[in-house]
Amino acid sequence: MAAQCIGSVSLRSSRPSTARPGPFTIAKPRSIGVARVQCQLEQRPLGGGKCMSILPTHRAHRDRSQPCKAAASEASGLVPEQRSDWEKFTETLTTLFPVWVCLGAALGISKPSALLWFKSDLFTYGLGFLMLSMGLTLTIEDFKQCMKNPVPIGVGYLAQYIIKPFLGFCIAKVLNLSPPLAVGLILVSCCPGGQASNVATYIAHGDVALSVLMTTASTLGAIIMTPLLTKFLAGTLVPVDAKGLALSTFQVVLVPTILGVLTNEFFPGVVKKLKSVLPLVGVALTTLLCASPCAQVATILRAQGLDLSIPVALLHVAAFSMGYFICKGLGFNEKTSRTVSIETGMQSAALGFLLAQTHFSDPLVAVPSAVSVVFMALGGSGLAVFWRNRPTMDT
Repeated sequence: MAAQCIGSVSLRSSRPSTARPGPFTIAKPRSIGVARVQCQLEQRPLGGGKCMSILPTHRAHRDRSQPCKAAASEASGLVPEQRSDWEKFTETLTTLFPVWVCLGAALGISKPSALLWFKSDLFTYGLGFLMLSMGLTLTIEDFKQCMKNPVPIGVGYLAQYIIKPFLGFCIAKVLNLSPPLAVGLILVSCCPGGQASNVATYIAHGDVALSVLMTTASTLGAIIMTPLLTKFLAGTLVPVDAKGLALSTFQVVLVPTILGVLTNEFFPGVVKKLKSVLPLVGVALTTLLCASPCAQVATILRAQGLDLSIPVALLHVAAFSMGYFICKGLGFNEKTSRTVSIETGMQSAALGFLLAQTHFSDPLVAVPSAVSVVFMALGGSGLAVFWRNRPTMDT
């Protein structure tokens, strides 16, 4: 007779033991020669973070601090997930996010008029609201966890703001890109991690909590790192308004995120009511924020799509690869390596597009961010599916 529970499970006989019994007891086993079998759950913290708005929010992810409960009379010995139909529905939609992003990008390129309404102020507000929804799923305790687990978060931060910008700069130089395209490629390589990376990590059986903390750390650091690195790496190609970039990042990224955290901290009841719809809001906004840039530069993409795709594709392939193999070289486990790889390869292309449109007069600067949307979704989802069917070998 076998017993199975969600979590870390240990089977024990009824022989004398000092261990406390677990919450599940399967009575009267007939074939294994012991009086009873106890199934005990162990809770292992994943890093303390909670899933962001775009991640499925069924109970297994929403609250890791509460012990699972089930009726002792359940003969199967399985812990039911007890998810509602709505939670199953939102999980299905969110795990298919790469499909929606690619379909949205294809629609934007083939029929721009369908998405051109989502630009300028609406685009800015949409990105700000996405940052707000991310903040609503975080608490001050999550930031304390960053201090308790600094090494992988620090490695991911360095990969995001040193390795990837260096890759963008080198690719622009080697391929001899025109100044506007070079600046655009460098700008998107200096952007923080994107919220879609949390879903890709979830699908890939990576460390979701670590992914959330890494995205949060890079997002908060963007106010300084994105304008500073863009000015340093691209300032010799075209004039770069570092102060303007910093102010825009502060307004669109940092302020909404902090507002969301404070709202969650002081008005948890209100936030709890909103959490059931946040995944769908995250999916819808992410799709629009990725598809709209493609629509706004559709003419350029149709005319020069292949030439523009090569440098962006190289950037993402190199970022995914280096993020993974650097972690392996440093001795991190498979789950952490997968997480850092996805975080390094998937950045907030929507922020790059907004900054390019706001602070650069040449429309070509925004093109790499629009192209990045497609390769980020394809690369991240492809890796996630590839890794999903392969064990992490960390247990």
